[in-house]
Amino acid sequence: MTFYYRTTTATSGDQQVSEKAKAFWEHASAKKNWRIVQLPNGYYQTELLLEDSWKDVTRRETLEGAEQAIDTSIAHYKSRLEFAQGPKVVKTFE
Repeated sequence: MTFYYRTTTATSGDQQVSEKAKAFWEHASAKKNWRIVQLPNGYYQTELLLEDSWKDVTRRETLEGAEQAIDTSIAHYKSRLEFAQGPKVVKTFE
């Protein structure tokens, strides 16, 4: 039996992010598309509005923990959008 194993990296500048992925990241990075609901067991569930229905994302023990999870997710998607624009120059030399 032969196995083929291949790895790729997203750090090279020639890879393009699909428009569908960018649209999702923009949608997920807006806090108005998120909500927190309390479950019967007392936990709090974060949900993201996708295609006119709420999809569960995470569950947390506290309301503060659920809001922290949403804020962390928003920061994650914003950073993806930033890096999709291309490499960021952090230092130049003369």
